[in-house]
Amino acid sequence: MTDVTASPPVRRLTDWDLPRLESLAAEYETPLYVMDRDRVKENYVRFSSAFPDADVMYAAKAHTGTAVLEAVLEVDGTIECAAWGELQRSIDAGADPNELQYTAVNPPDRDLDYAAELGAENPGLTITIGAVDTLERLADRGYDGRIAIRINPGIGTGHHEKVATGADAKFGIPYERVPEVADRVREEFDLVGIHAHAGSGVLTDDLEDHCEAIERVGEMARRVGDDDLEFVDVGGGYGVPYREDEPPLDLEKTSDMVRDAVGELEAQLKLEPGRYIVADAGLILTEVNTIKEAPDTTVVGVDASLSTLIRPAMFGSYHPMLNVSAPDREPIEATVGGPVCTSADVFAHDRPIAELERGDVLAIGNAGSYGYELANQFHSQPRPAEIALEDGEARVVRRRETLEDVTRLEK
Repeated sequence: MTDVTASPPVRRLTDWDLPRLESLAAEYETPLYVMDRDRVKENYVRFSSAFPDADVMYAAKAHTGTAVLEAVLEVDGTIECAAWGELQRSIDAGADPNELQYTAVNPPDRDLDYAAELGAENPGLTITIGAVDTLERLADRGYDGRIAIRINPGIGTGHHEKVATGADAKFGIPYERVPEVADRVREEFDLVGIHAHAGSGVLTDDLEDHCEAIERVGEMARRVGDDDLEFVDVGGGYGVPYREDEPPLDLEKTSDMVRDAVGELEAQLKLEPGRYIVADAGLILTEVNTIKEAPDTTVVGVDASLSTLIRPAMFGSYHPMLNVSAPDREPIEATVGGPVCTSADVFAHDRPIAELERGDVLAIGNAGSYGYELANQFHSQPRPAEIALEDGEARVVRRRETLEDVTRLEK
């Protein structure tokens, strides 16, 4: 296992090798995603060490890149998937299908066809259902295997209302209906677990609300008979500090509070961290191309855009930034935006950053989670390349798209 004794609980932009980052930008061009596989492993081991008796599954939707999935598997991690494509990518990366968990959310027929067939060939696969309809559709496909029930605890937590899934009717069986659904599952399938996910981006100050939802999960598990369950899955959502002055998640406190909240269980505890594992393992390098003095700010134009990283436009998310080329220059207040023709294509307003000049390389931090996953081709912009770092070596794990890639599916 990876030794994390010397690994900081959060990696700031200033902890990266800045001259190396500038050389990567020169060699591989920008915008460029950089993922540190060593950091992915450190984060997984640190988190799982805080829950030594639990099954810690990496939530693949945070970053499904093969290099990341392989890194998790290399430190004996398991993987939770939310779509059929994630199941297939995990298997391609070397995961045993019998150890995968598929959390179906309003799954299309294609997804259920794939999952049912995979489960028939690999009876250890677990399918988590959040609607009775999904049970009926699985039965129609001849599936009678392992089922976990996703609970809607009625309590949502996290950094934004769009990720507070625990209070969203889209996710999970309504709380008071769970016992009757559990009875039905036991008649037709193999009920192995109870599952819930309250939200995303949870830091230490959010733990009280987060654990209130977990407490309800533990109560329901005991109500339906946890001595007859294999596991109780309290989901993920554990965050990293995006702002420079925010402290990292206190894992010791988190572990104590989660265990106290879920209570005494015969079943094994499961958790599904995603963001915590990959967020600070990744960043974006982008080149400055335009400096414009405006009446109230200095506008800095870069070649990354909301098609590269959509989180600021989608969630109003804060991402740290650093002038990699000249971090010691006097700071100015800059508004940093990309080439997309919308006012939403802005990474920061009036952010103090060491003065930038055309040709400088700017790093955008904490981009490893839901960064490349949400990258798109808006404005017909090809998606960027992705570089993986490990033991000081760099390799291309995703080549830069070309315009031909953008248009190749058109007729």
